[in-house]
Parts: sequence; structure tokens; C-alpha cells
Amino acid sequence: MSLTGVGSARAELLGRLGIGTVGDLIFHFPRSYDDLTKVSGMDELQADVLQTVQGEVCDMEGKELADGRRVVTVAIADERGRVIAGTWFNMPFITRQFRYGQRVAFSGKPKWNRGVWQMNHPRVQVLDGAGDAKREVVPVYPLTEGLRADQLRELIRQALARAAEHVPEVLPPALRVRREYSPVKEALWEVHFPEVLAQGLAARQRFVYEEFLVLQVALALRRREVRDRQRAPQLVCTPAIDAHIRRLLPFRLTGDQDRAVAAIGRDLASDRPMQRLLQADVGAGKTAVAVHALLVAVANKHQAALMAPTEVLARQHWLTVDGLLAQSRVRRALLTGGLPARERRQILDGLKSGDIDLVIGTQALVQEGVEFARLGLVAIDEQHKFGVHQRARVRKLGVDPHYLVMTATPIPRTLALAVFGDLDTSVIKELPPGRQRVLTRWHTESQRERVYERFREALRAGRQAYIVCPLVEESEALDLKAAEQQFAELRDGPFKDFRVGLLHGRLDDTAKDRVMQQFRDRELDLLVSTVVVEVGVDVPNATLMLIEHAERFGLSQLHQLRGRVSRGTEAGECYLFTGLTTDEAKQRLRAVCRTSDGFALAEEDARLRGLGQFFGTRQHGLGELRFGDLVQDQELLALARQDAFELVGADARLQKPEHQELRQAVLARYGQTLELAEIG
Repeated sequence: MSLTGVGSARAELLGRLGIGTVGDLIFHFPRSYDDLTKVSGMDELQADVLQTVQGEVCDMEGKELADGRRVVTVAIADERGRVIAGTWFNMPFITRQFRYGQRVAFSGKPKWNRGVWQMNHPRVQVLDGAGDAKREVVPVYPLTEGLRADQLRELIRQALARAAEHVPEVLPPALRVRREYSPVKEALWEVHFPEVLAQGLAARQRFVYEEFLVLQVALALRRREVRDRQRAPQLVCTPAIDAHIRRLLPFRLTGDQDRAVAAIGRDLASDRPMQRLLQADVGAGKTAVAVHALLVAVANKHQAALMAPTEVLARQHWLTVDGLLAQSRVRRALLTGGLPARERRQILDGLKSGDIDLVIGTQALVQEGVEFARLGLVAIDEQHKFGVHQRARVRKLGVDPHYLVMTATPIPRTLALAVFGDLDTSVIKELPPGRQRVLTRWHTESQRERVYERFREALRAGRQAYIVCPLVEESEALDLKAAEQQFAELRDGPFKDFRVGLLHGRLDDTAKDRVMQQFRDRELDLLVSTVVVEVGVDVPNATLMLIEHAERFGLSQLHQLRGRVSRGTEAGECYLFTGLTTDEAKQRLRAVCRTSDGFALAEEDARLRGLGQFFGTRQHGLGELRFGDLVQDQELLALARQDAFELVGADARLQKPEHQELRQAVLARYGQTLELAEIG
């Protein structure tokens, strides 16, 4: 379908906006609206606030500025003689639109300049005989250089006239009526050409709800498939098994841990695969809960696997689990990508034969050639670092194992609903007895030497410390302290009397393991690192951390990093150093100094920076949300979730005629990534 006014040049401009079809044009929604329906008096003007004023043209003037630009000024006055001037640069022809005594309205953001109100390039409306401005709500679109808003609006008007009636109605009639939303054709016109502001906002809300409904129906279908159609081994945690596992732990579980263990136990005892998200605040002990679940599987004569996103984290889990099981008969192994071929083959043979009960590893666990004899449980740590496709690959490890997702990154509620909406959730906030909060302080460069002296004092007393930098190598484009540069400066300068190590992601796995082992064995006093230490690094003797350019990190990441110095009974200290900061960065830094609640910080980070920085929805198979915002539209998300799960509960495969368009939308968007084969 072709549109008038779209040649090759115009098509190229539209392409820059991601518009390649008439459908793309129809769904290129305004990012906001300018409401020009309310007329302000001259005495009500406020600087930099969009307003509409009206009056008679009383003066027109054109002149050339010293820099060569030409400026045209048109002044209008109200009935009391109060004046506002509209100014246009390099548009001398603009005066042809005006005549003295003509009644017009200016819309724009006024500024007070040299004793008079001015608007630069105001929107102009010529008033009719009644003397009132036309009531108009103007959509504000994302644009590109060379394409004007009025040109885009005309193309959208053409597209709607020709194609709006062919857009499928995804919302089931009963839901649309219950939620009081317009039919799709009407809503498309209303979102682009609203008569009043409320109409445009309501139309946008309708499409946000529809987008969320499609997502939540997909999650509800996925949950139903797993729960109703797949069967997992029943792994019962008897009182004797529970007591035996607890004897292996060198500490008592907290109340939150006990509740998580009980919920997981109920899931494992069912023949329907467990689908549970275990969220824990930093240092709250999710690993102990996971170990309990893994050992329940082993006690029931099944195999268990714990998968981590990096070798550093996998080896950390291995050290923890291997230490806990030192006096047990559990046959266990560590499988990572860097193993020698012979050792790897031995482990693969042991998994296939059933001679290995428990395996810890990286993505090497789901590579070609890995087979299990009787896999009962898979636990995945920091799931967000894998992506949604990992779940499908994990299921190939065995016949519908139970599935436990773990994260020490507290997730805002809305993101959890969107990304992990098909999972049950357990939350661990309570810290183990004796675990101290981290004292967090925000410093400027002038206080650096005093902080360095505090570090030297602690190192002399036998403690260890981290200094975290955002980059590996110095960058000309970014004036940030790079890890390699900082390492050299500290080793040869302020900490020349101490043993300083360097850890970053570009080191090969052997080098990383060597450095971390040296730090654990106290052969290094100070570790200069990038964010590779963000999760999983557990060195209780390391009690101090300095984070360079803390303004570049999100709240959740800062909280994760400082969690590395709260691993023992000694109180940790975290010092945040910053350069130039924005108001938003200052709010984040104040928040992380003020509270130690990771869940509260996650919500604050989402409010300040949006959700993308947590772990990006794209890698979870969600793609980019076209209309919805998981922070601003969280009430709509909750409403769509409620409706979606009710709908799937009543029509488990979306077979009813009124659900066919919704069914097609779900399959087109999420059928492959969420493996919704049963309704395909």
C-alpha cells in the first residue's frame, strides 16, 4: 500500500524512525501531547511552561543580528494592553501570515526577557469571529532531521484512513467492555488525533493494556503447560532428610530461609515441575537454601545441577558446596568450559551413568554431549545473565526436572511480573545472625588521602580490601579511572607496602582463578577489580571497598558490590567516590548511603533510571515494549496480569472464537521464545 507524498527520500527519513510499512506508521504513537485547549491570560504566564495566549497583532519588526541571523518579531496585545512577542529566526516570510489588528493565539513556552514576555517559534492559530482559539491537542512524535511534524501527521492520517479498519481486534469483547476501552479502529484515531487530552491518554492506555495482556497471557499459558502437561519426579523431604541436611550446615537458617525451604519442599514433593524464583537480598543466604533443595533431590536418588553464569561464580559455589559436603557421601563434580578434555569426559560419563549425584557448572552444563541419568532438579543462579532461551535448553537435560531460579539482585515487583511472571516467588530479606550492615559513605576527591589512610590502617591490622573501577583500560573518550591504570598507580604509590592484585573480565579463566585464590588465601591485601566481583565473590576477611566513579553505577549494582564486604561478622565499609554528578546521580548516591534494603533500592532505581539497567528485557525474549513502561504503567500491568490468568483459567488453550485474535497475537510475539507449542 502506497501513500501520497512518500517517495524514496521521504521513505529513507521514515526508515530512520523504524517506519517501513503502513502498519509501522499507524503504530508510531506520540510520545506526549501539547494541550492547546486552555487559554491563559497575560497575567497568568509562567516561564518555560507550555501555554496558549491570545490577542491582537500590534507590532511587527524584522532585523539582522550581529551573527548574521535574521529575526522577525510579532507582538500581540490583550484588551488591557499587556504584550507578548513571538520571535522567529531566519524565517523572514513569517510576517506574511499576519496583519495589524488580526486576532491570533500563540502557543509555546514563554520566557521573560528584557521586560517583556517572549515565545520563540510559537505555534500560531488565527482566531475566528467568536474570538476563541480552536480547541486542539497536538501530538508530539519522535522525529528525525528533515521530517516535520505536520508532514508526519498527514502521512499518519492517510494511513489510518486506508488501513485502520484492517487492524485486528486483539482484545476479547468482554474484556474490552469491562475495561471500558474503545474498539481498535476508534482508539487508533483517538491516540493520533484526540479531541481532548484525556481522549488521547485513554487511547494510549488501551494499547498499553493490550501489550501487557498479550505478555501476561503468554506467561499464563507457559505456566499452565509446565504445571498441567509436564511431570517431574516427586522429591519428598522427610523429617529425617531435613534433619540430616541441616546437620551439614554450620549455622541455623533464618526465618526467611526456613520459609523458602518449606515452600520449595512442597514444590519438590509434587509431580508437577517446580517453577520458583528465589530472590534474596545481598548476604541473606540464598545459596544455603539452594543447597538444601539440591540435597533433597540427591536424597531421593536423583541428580541435581547448579548452574552459574561465570566460571568465577561457579567456582565460588563449588568451594562453598564442596566445603559443606566434606563429610558426606554425595558424589559431586565441577564442570566448566576450561576443563582438560580427559577430565571433562570423565565427568560427562559420570553424569550419564548416574555415578555423579551433584554437578556445579557454567553453561557448559547445557552444551552438546551432556546427558543425565535421572536429573531431578536444576538450580540456576543469576538467571538474568543467561536469558529466557536458557530455560528451554535446561529442560533438555532431563525429563522435566524441577526448576529453581535464584538471584541476589532484588528485582522491582513490576519487572518480576513481566520477566518471571510464570514463576512462584520466595523472598529472603532477613540477614543471618551476626551479619553486619555495610557502612556506606559518599566522598569527593579532596577526601581521597584520608580514605586511603583508613585502608592502610585496616590492611596493617590484617584485613583485606577492594577498589572497584568501571573500566579495564584507560579511555580517551571517558575520563574514568581504569582498573589497569589504577592498579599500577596504587601498587607503586599509596599501597606500595602491600600486596596488590588485579582482576577483570578480560583475564583468561586460569588467571582469574589464580588471582581470586590468592585473595582468598590472603596472599593479596588489596584487589583492584572491575565489576567482575559484583556477585559470588565470598571473602569474609575483605571488609573495605572503594568504588570509583560511583555515579556511573545503578543503585542495585552499588548494593551488589558493597555486599562483597559484608560476608562475615565484621562490619564492612564502602566508600563511594564521584566526579561530576547529575541531580539524579546525587539522589541515587544518597539513597544507597541511607538504606541497606536491597528491595527498596531496586524500586528506587527503577523510579530514577528505568528498568533497562537491571538486566534488559530484550535478552528475556520480551523484546522492546512498544507502548508500555513497566514503571509508569505498573497498575495496568497488574490489571492485565489478573485478566490474563483469569482468561487462561477459563479457556486453557484459547480455543473460543472470541479469543482467536488474542491467540494469534500471543503466538506471533512469544510463541517461539516461550515455547508455547501446546497452543500452536
